[in-house]
Amino acid sequence: MKIPRCMSTQHPDNVSSPFFAENVELGGEDEIQEAYYTFSHLGCDEQMWDCEGKEVDNYVVKKLLTKYEFFFRNKKLGKDLFITLRVPNPVIEKAEAKILLETLESIPRSFDAAKLFYQDDTPPVFEVVLPMTASYKCIDRVYKYYRDFVAGKQNKPFEKGDITIAKWIGEFRPERINVIPLFEDMEYMLSADKITQQYLKDKNTDYQRVFLARSDPAMNYGFISAVLLNKIALQKLQKLSENIGVKIYPIIGVGSSPFRGNLRPQTVERVAEGYPSAHTFTIQSAFKYDNPLEEVREAVKKIRERKTGYSQEIDEERCLEIIKKYSQEYRKQIMVLAPIINEIAEYIPSKRKRKLHIGLFGYSRNVEKISLPRAITFTAALYSIGLPPEILGLNVLNEDDMQFIKKVYTHFNDDLKDALKYFNPDTEFLPKDLKVTVEKFSADSTIDTEHKELTDYVLKLLKKNETRDLRECILRAANLRKFLG
Repeated sequence: MKIPRCMSTQHPDNVSSPFFAENVELGGEDEIQEAYYTFSHLGCDEQMWDCEGKEVDNYVVKKLLTKYEFFFRNKKLGKDLFITLRVPNPVIEKAEAKILLETLESIPRSFDAAKLFYQDDTPPVFEVVLPMTASYKCIDRVYKYYRDFVAGKQNKPFEKGDITIAKWIGEFRPERINVIPLFEDMEYMLSADKITQQYLKDKNTDYQRVFLARSDPAMNYGFISAVLLNKIALQKLQKLSENIGVKIYPIIGVGSSPFRGNLRPQTVERVAEGYPSAHTFTIQSAFKYDNPLEEVREAVKKIRERKTGYSQEIDEERCLEIIKKYSQEYRKQIMVLAPIINEIAEYIPSKRKRKLHIGLFGYSRNVEKISLPRAITFTAALYSIGLPPEILGLNVLNEDDMQFIKKVYTHFNDDLKDALKYFNPDTEFLPKDLKVTVEKFSADSTIDTEHKELTDYVLKLLKKNETRDLRECILRAANLRKFLG
């Protein structure tokens, strides 16, 4: 079984729109074309199809096979290339809970379309991603609902002595699907191994994919915490795999800004080195559309050709000590900055036709009643006022902490340097406690003067309460960075 390595996603962190987009906001048929483009032109081997927060197109497989017949004759869906559905989590996203059921019902229909096209029984869709996983029950319910109530209903007769549903409208295939848990909150990232083990206890499977978030943990606990949490989770998943004899293939959800992972065509080797046991990396919109095509293709090729290694050995207890201290300071600073973040968020352009649900910060029980935008908009807002979120909370870390962090997070200095290019020393929103720390870290950094001029103008507009040019300035600054947020 081929496990894909480059998961193209629909995360709207891009500034530039792709050439095929009919509107600035991608949606509908644009996303069908995007899936084809990422397979055929960029070389990605997986497309995550987001079924959250938008009108869902449940005919993606049929449309791809119909519209791009020649390409998909030679590259088989479900064998060479993969469509993986990201479904709503009914425990969290109550308003979209029933979209989960509609999405699961579409899987056998996609199977029928592919069977007519390929004349065989290879399922084109057989995996779904469940976001915000908080327990093994969350994953198990999706698995069992599909097995028992989607595929399982085919064996039921209408009444005693009558034909079965399968006899009436045909078989429902595949009979089972794989459910990929996506862990986003600290508590559940640290328990990813236990939750996965419990889920697998009654499953007869050779492998399991596990998705670890990188953006939401950064937004909730700071970017150093996000890196350390991922490294702890990867170490635990490696041990689990060895203990139970089931191969675990981790997926890391990285974006282009340093805060959200710093995965750009220019940094693929650096990021892959930081997560040696990660099998799959997400290729988000800024990676795809804000960089030269040849660089993107070459970078995708490097990711696909790399060998998956063993997880990094780290001191979990020391990591957790640092996370606790650092995340408390980071959150304290975010609570002060929340009003300006929410104010700027209104002027961050939307790049996808979707209603973004609130991030985990909004659900947290210990952040009082502060609600913030999703991670991309959050990051874009702070960069737009010359305050890269990567610097928040650093003031509480002492020399011993920093030595440990640099040992575990080997490219910390590189990532921070990349972020500090867009720091504006004149921003009025820099927390006072951070001033000395930022001066120390930025001594070796070169500030992008053009970006500073744009953020100066944004700060001036905010001061005067003028919003006329705000959106344009935000976009121009993002264009220099080659990512929105």
